[in-house]
Amino acid sequence: MKMIVGLGNPGPKYADTKHNVGFITVDEWAAQNKQNYNKNKFEALYLETTVNGEKVLFVKPLTFMNESGRAVRPLMDYFNVGIEDLVVVYDDMDMPVGKIRLRQKGSAGGHNGIKSLIQHLGTQDFNRIRVGIGRPQFNMTVIQHVLSPFPKIEQEDVLFSVRESVDAINYFIEGHTFLDTMNQFNKKS
Repeated sequence: MKMIVGLGNPGPKYADTKHNVGFITVDEWAAQNKQNYNKNKFEALYLETTVNGEKVLFVKPLTFMNESGRAVRPLMDYFNVGIEDLVVVYDDMDMPVGKIRLRQKGSAGGHNGIKSLIQHLGTQDFNRIRVGIGRPQFNMTVIQHVLSPFPKIEQEDVLFSVRESVDAINYFIEGHTFLDTMNQFNKKS
């Protein structure tokens, strides 16, 4: 079983913000595959599907970003998902809008959602898809930046990176290793 987790904050107030690009990505996968989030357990909304005979969960923690690990860890334990079968999709300010980068491990890099996951999972070694949201501009604070929507001028680039992330997810859940997926998609971005 594989688990794809999109990080974000629940509620309409945050729906289109940069910090919710993880939610936006798993929602795009669901829309492309005509699937609905119809289950709620351990403070997470999720959908369960099957790809090539293997169960796959798409998860949106409802704990708010800073407590993402509180929702993800119990779900992994409940469904007996191995750390190698987890992929976390989240926003990254250190990359420009329109770019993605896949990694198998690393520090939180100041990202509170990843910090929570590392704390609850007890390891930094889990698969990630980082989606670029760029740095704050025009005297914006980091919080203002991540909790604001993408400006119109960036929306095409964001959509490109979200779809590229969905392609990477599909490649992984169709049976490729995450290392193969990294090699395939990191050279594109």
